[in-house]
Amino acid sequence: MTPLQSIIVEDEKTSRDILKKYLHKYCPNVQIVGEAENIKQALLLIRQNELDLVFLDVEMPYGNAFDLLEQVGDRSFETIFVTAYNQYAIDALNEHAAYYLLKPISIDELIKAVDFVTEIKAKERQLSQEILQPKITNHNTKISIPTQTGFEVIDTQSILYCQADDNYTHLFLENDITKLVSKTLGFFEKKLAENGFTRIHKSYLVNVSAIQSYQKGKGGMVVLKNNKALPVASSKKARLLGFFS
Repeated sequence: MTPLQSIIVEDEKTSRDILKKYLHKYCPNVQIVGEAENIKQALLLIRQNELDLVFLDVEMPYGNAFDLLEQVGDRSFETIFVTAYNQYAIDALNEHAAYYLLKPISIDELIKAVDFVTEIKAKERQLSQEILQPKITNHNTKISIPTQTGFEVIDTQSILYCQADDNYTHLFLENDITKLVSKTLGFFEKKLAENGFTRIHKSYLVNVSAIQSYQKGKGGMVVLKNNKALPVASSKKARLLGFFS
Protein backbone atom coordinates (compact mmCIF):
# COMPACT_ATOMS: atom_id res chain seq x y z
CA MET A 1 0.00 0.00 0.00
CA THR A 2 1.40 3.39 -1.01
CA PRO A 3 2.00 5.57 2.08
CA LEU A 4 -0.06 8.72 2.48
CA GLN A 5 2.37 11.62 2.86
CA SER A 6 0.71 13.66 5.60
CA ILE A 7 1.08 16.55 8.01
CA ILE A 8 -0.77 17.44 11.20
CA VAL A 9 -1.89 21.05 11.69
CA GLU A 10 -2.93 21.50 15.32
CA ASP A 11 -1.98 24.17 17.87
CA GLU A 12 -2.13 21.84 20.90
CA LYS A 13 0.88 19.54 21.27
CA THR A 14 -1.08 17.03 23.35
CA SER A 15 -3.66 16.68 20.59
CA ARG A 16 -0.92 16.25 17.98
CA ASP A 17 0.74 13.54 20.06
CA ILE A 18 -2.53 11.65 20.57
CA LEU A 19 -3.31 11.75 16.85
CA LYS A 20 0.20 10.59 15.94
CA LYS A 21 -0.08 7.71 18.41
CA TYR A 22 -3.43 6.60 16.98
CA LEU A 23 -2.18 6.85 13.40
CA HIS A 24 0.97 4.89 14.13
CA LYS A 25 -1.01 2.11 15.80
CA TYR A 26 -4.16 1.93 13.67
CA CYS A 27 -3.32 3.58 10.33
CA PRO A 28 0.23 2.48 9.44
CA ASN A 29 -0.08 3.66 5.82
CA VAL A 30 -0.11 7.29 7.05
CA GLN A 31 3.39 8.75 7.02
CA ILE A 32 3.65 11.96 9.03
CA VAL A 33 6.28 14.17 7.38
CA GLY A 34 5.70 17.29 9.47
CA GLU A 35 3.69 19.12 12.13
CA ALA A 36 2.48 22.71 12.42
CA GLU A 37 0.95 24.61 15.31
CA ASN A 38 -0.38 27.54 13.24
CA ILE A 39 -1.33 28.29 9.66
CA LYS A 40 1.97 30.07 8.90
CA GLN A 41 3.92 26.93 9.69
CA ALA A 42 1.35 24.81 7.89
CA LEU A 43 1.58 26.87 4.71
CA LEU A 44 5.35 26.44 4.67
CA LEU A 45 5.07 22.66 5.10
CA ILE A 46 2.47 22.40 2.35
CA ARG A 47 4.69 24.31 -0.07
CA GLN A 48 7.74 22.22 0.81
CA ASN A 49 6.12 18.77 0.46
CA GLU A 50 4.09 16.77 -2.03
CA LEU A 51 1.25 15.85 0.30
CA ASP A 52 -1.59 13.37 0.04
CA LEU A 53 -3.37 14.29 3.28
CA VAL A 54 -3.55 17.09 5.84
CA PHE A 55 -5.07 16.59 9.29
CA LEU A 56 -6.40 20.03 10.10
CA ASP A 57 -7.76 21.68 13.24
CA VAL A 58 -10.21 24.53 12.65
CA GLU A 59 -9.29 27.15 15.24
CA MET A 60 -5.60 28.09 15.42
CA PRO A 61 -3.37 31.13 15.94
CA TYR A 62 -3.10 33.59 13.01
CA GLY A 63 -6.35 32.41 11.46
CA ASN A 64 -8.40 29.26 11.03
CA ALA A 65 -8.40 26.24 8.73
CA PHE A 66 -10.45 27.98 6.07
CA ASP A 67 -7.96 30.85 5.95
CA LEU A 68 -5.19 28.33 5.37
CA LEU A 69 -7.00 26.54 2.57
CA GLU A 70 -7.80 29.86 0.91
CA GLN A 71 -4.11 30.80 0.96
CA VAL A 72 -3.11 27.41 -0.43
CA GLY A 73 -5.50 27.80 -3.35
CA ASP A 74 -5.58 24.90 -5.80
CA ARG A 75 -4.40 21.67 -4.22
CA SER A 76 -4.21 17.94 -4.80
CA PHE A 77 -4.12 16.76 -1.17
CA GLU A 78 -7.16 15.70 0.84
CA THR A 79 -8.08 17.17 4.22
CA ILE A 80 -9.45 15.55 7.35
CA PHE A 81 -10.75 18.10 9.83
CA VAL A 82 -10.08 17.22 13.47
CA THR A 83 -11.82 19.66 15.79
CA ALA A 84 -13.93 20.13 18.90
CA TYR A 85 -16.31 22.46 17.02
CA ASN A 86 -19.15 20.80 15.14
CA GLN A 87 -20.60 24.04 13.73
CA TYR A 88 -18.11 23.92 10.85
CA ALA A 89 -19.10 20.46 9.65
CA ILE A 90 -21.42 21.41 6.79
CA ASP A 91 -19.06 23.99 5.32
CA ALA A 92 -16.08 21.67 5.71
CA LEU A 93 -17.69 18.69 4.03
CA ASN A 94 -19.31 20.67 1.23
CA GLU A 95 -16.26 22.64 0.23
CA HIS A 96 -13.04 21.52 1.85
CA ALA A 97 -12.78 18.22 3.68
CA ALA A 98 -12.83 14.55 2.80
CA TYR A 99 -13.84 13.77 6.38
CA TYR A 100 -14.74 15.53 9.62
CA LEU A 101 -13.67 14.14 13.00
CA LEU A 102 -14.82 15.50 16.33
CA LYS A 103 -12.62 15.48 19.42
CA PRO A 104 -12.16 13.34 21.39
CA ILE A 105 -11.19 11.24 18.38
CA SER A 106 -13.01 7.97 17.83
CA ILE A 107 -10.51 5.35 16.65
CA ASP A 108 -13.16 3.70 14.48
CA GLU A 109 -13.99 7.02 12.82
CA LEU A 110 -10.30 7.80 12.32
CA ILE A 111 -9.76 4.47 10.58
CA LYS A 112 -12.81 5.11 8.37
CA ALA A 113 -11.53 8.58 7.50
CA VAL A 114 -8.07 7.33 6.53
CA ASP A 115 -9.54 4.42 4.55
CA PHE A 116 -11.76 6.90 2.69
CA VAL A 117 -8.78 9.04 1.68
CA THR A 118 -6.69 5.96 0.84
CA GLU A 119 -9.40 4.85 -1.57
CA ILE A 120 -9.54 8.26 -3.24
CA LYS A 121 -5.78 8.50 -3.71
CA ALA A 122 -5.56 4.93 -5.01
CA LYS A 123 -8.22 5.66 -7.61
CA GLU A 124 -6.52 8.89 -8.65
CA ARG A 125 -3.23 7.04 -9.13
CA GLN A 126 -4.96 4.34 -11.14
CA LEU A 127 -6.64 6.91 -13.37
CA SER A 128 -3.29 8.57 -14.08
CA GLN A 129 -1.69 5.26 -15.13
CA GLU A 130 -4.35 3.33 -17.01
CA ILE A 131 -6.81 3.70 -19.85
CA LEU A 132 -10.23 2.95 -18.43
CA GLN A 133 -13.81 2.95 -19.61
CA PRO A 134 -16.52 4.27 -17.29
CA LYS A 135 -18.36 1.46 -15.53
CA ILE A 136 -21.90 2.53 -16.29
CA THR A 137 -25.05 0.83 -17.41
CA ASN A 138 -25.83 3.03 -20.35
CA HIS A 139 -29.54 2.40 -20.69
CA ASN A 140 -31.08 4.11 -23.70
CA THR A 141 -34.09 5.18 -21.64
CA LYS A 142 -36.41 8.13 -21.55
CA ILE A 143 -38.01 10.16 -18.80
CA SER A 144 -40.97 12.47 -18.82
CA ILE A 145 -40.82 15.94 -17.34
CA PRO A 146 -43.88 18.02 -16.49
CA THR A 147 -44.76 21.09 -18.53
CA GLN A 148 -47.51 23.70 -18.22
CA THR A 149 -49.53 21.91 -20.86
CA GLY A 150 -48.72 18.29 -20.01
CA PHE A 151 -45.37 16.54 -20.17
CA GLU A 152 -42.35 16.18 -22.42
CA VAL A 153 -40.36 13.00 -23.04
CA ILE A 154 -36.56 13.27 -23.31
CA ASP A 155 -33.70 10.79 -23.70
CA THR A 156 -31.78 10.41 -20.44
CA GLN A 157 -28.47 10.29 -22.31
CA SER A 158 -29.15 13.71 -23.84
CA ILE A 159 -28.90 15.18 -20.33
CA LEU A 160 -25.35 16.37 -19.58
CA TYR A 161 -25.96 17.55 -16.03
CA CYS A 162 -28.59 18.82 -13.61
CA GLN A 163 -28.28 21.84 -11.32
CA ALA A 164 -30.25 22.49 -8.16
CA ASP A 165 -32.28 25.68 -7.77
CA ASP A 166 -34.18 25.35 -4.47
CA ASN A 167 -37.24 23.22 -5.29
CA TYR A 168 -36.51 23.40 -9.00
CA THR A 169 -33.87 21.73 -11.17
CA HIS A 170 -32.22 23.01 -14.34
CA LEU A 171 -31.57 20.25 -16.88
CA PHE A 172 -28.72 21.00 -19.28
CA LEU A 173 -29.04 18.95 -22.44
CA GLU A 174 -27.02 18.52 -25.60
CA ASN A 175 -27.15 21.26 -28.25
CA ASP A 176 -27.34 23.97 -25.55
CA ILE A 177 -30.90 23.06 -24.61
CA THR A 178 -32.02 23.77 -21.04
CA LYS A 179 -35.15 22.82 -19.15
CA LEU A 180 -36.43 24.11 -15.80
CA VAL A 181 -38.42 21.47 -13.92
CA SER A 182 -40.40 21.89 -10.70
CA LYS A 183 -38.70 18.92 -9.04
CA THR A 184 -35.76 18.85 -6.63
CA LEU A 185 -32.29 17.63 -7.55
CA GLY A 186 -32.80 14.76 -5.12
CA PHE A 187 -35.77 13.63 -7.21
CA PHE A 188 -33.61 13.42 -10.35
CA GLU A 189 -30.78 11.78 -8.41
CA LYS A 190 -33.11 8.88 -7.60
CA LYS A 191 -34.70 8.79 -11.06
CA LEU A 192 -31.38 8.72 -12.91
CA ALA A 193 -29.34 6.58 -10.51
CA GLU A 194 -29.51 3.54 -12.82
CA ASN A 195 -28.62 5.55 -15.91
CA GLY A 196 -25.04 6.48 -15.14
CA PHE A 197 -25.68 9.72 -13.25
CA THR A 198 -23.93 10.60 -10.00
CA ARG A 199 -24.08 13.47 -7.53
CA ILE A 200 -20.74 15.34 -7.49
CA HIS A 201 -21.76 18.33 -5.35
CA LYS A 202 -24.74 19.55 -3.36
CA SER A 203 -25.78 21.50 -6.47
CA TYR A 204 -24.82 19.16 -9.33
CA LEU A 205 -25.79 15.78 -10.73
CA VAL A 206 -23.78 14.69 -13.80
CA ASN A 207 -24.06 12.15 -16.57
CA VAL A 208 -20.84 10.13 -16.22
CA SER A 209 -20.75 9.40 -19.93
CA ALA A 210 -20.64 13.17 -20.59
CA ILE A 211 -17.43 13.64 -18.61
CA GLN A 212 -14.52 14.60 -20.83
CA SER A 213 -11.83 15.03 -18.16
CA TYR A 214 -11.20 15.07 -14.44
CA GLN A 215 -8.88 17.59 -12.84
CA LYS A 216 -7.38 17.10 -9.40
CA GLY A 217 -7.47 20.15 -7.19
CA LYS A 218 -9.22 21.71 -4.22
CA GLY A 219 -12.02 19.22 -4.37
CA GLY A 220 -11.53 18.15 -7.94
CA MET A 221 -13.36 19.23 -11.06
CA VAL A 222 -14.98 17.56 -14.05
CA VAL A 223 -15.12 19.01 -17.53
CA LEU A 224 -18.05 17.85 -19.64
CA LYS A 225 -18.16 17.40 -23.39
CA ASN A 226 -19.80 20.83 -23.76
CA ASN A 227 -16.66 22.24 -22.01
CA LYS A 228 -18.62 23.10 -18.89
CA ALA A 229 -16.45 22.74 -15.77
CA LEU A 230 -18.18 21.67 -12.56
CA PRO A 231 -16.73 21.39 -9.03
CA VAL A 232 -16.54 18.06 -7.23
CA ALA A 233 -17.11 18.08 -3.47
CA SER A 234 -14.48 16.10 -1.56
CA SER A 235 -17.19 14.00 0.05
CA LYS A 236 -18.46 12.98 -3.43
CA LYS A 237 -15.08 12.32 -5.05
CA ALA A 238 -14.71 8.64 -4.11
CA ARG A 239 -18.05 7.70 -5.65
CA LEU A 240 -17.28 9.61 -8.85
CA LEU A 241 -13.85 8.02 -9.26
CA GLY A 242 -15.42 4.63 -8.59
CA PHE A 243 -17.04 4.79 -12.03
CA PHE A 244 -13.57 4.75 -13.62
CA SER A 245 -11.71 2.08 -11.64
